[in-house]
Formats: sequence, structure tokens, C-alpha cells
Amino acid sequence: MNWYLEVLKKYAVFDGRAGRKEYWMFFLINLIIAILIGTLEGLIGIPGVIGALYSLAVLIPGLAVSVRRLHDTDRSGWWVLICLIPVVGALVLLVLMALEGTPGQNQFGANPTEAAA
Repeated sequence: MNWYLEVLKKYAVFDGRAGRKEYWMFFLINLIIAILIGTLEGLIGIPGVIGALYSLAVLIPGLAVSVRRLHDTDRSGWWVLICLIPVVGALVLLVLMALEGTPGQNQFGANPTEAAA
């Protein structure tokens, strides 16, 4: 849960780097919360109002952590737009997010895994 809260604390921080663990833990917790909200809305019988509000609330932090994750692989944050290409773009972005980060310093800052150690 700390990884999720750390991303929310860096609400609109698009500079720097984010390690794989930070990105994927945010993704996992975000997915679990979205499933719980969807299930709750289905049981109560209300349309996706709460889900839509939650999605809007985590849109910018999600984009920010994605850009920082791309920075960790020494790529520009603009690579996030590749997901606009149907099917192939999402797969390419998935692979980029799963790649190991650049060891040591790169143009976007220090390695977040080395800084934490």
C-alpha cells in the first residue's frame, strides 16, 4: 500500500524515475481497487459513477508514474502515447514498462533502486 500512496504523493511529478516495483505495485493496487469498486457498484445497482470518479482521480498520478517509468528505461515520456495505436501500441507499452531500468545515472536522474538502497 505504501507504493500506491507514494505515487499519489507525487501526484503530478513527471520528472525523475520510477522503478519497476513502484510502477507495478501501483498498477496492481489500482486494479484491485477498480475491481472492488466495480463489484460494489454492481451489487448496489448504480451505474459506474463511483468508478468514473475514481478513474478521474488516479488519471494524472497514473500518467505521471508511467512517464517516470519510461524515464527509468531512458526513454522520453512521450512514448506513453504509443498506446493510442490499437492493440500493438498497448503491447509495446507493456513491454517497455516491464524492461529493466538503466543502471546508474541517466539523463532523467539517478537510478531509483540504487537511491533506495
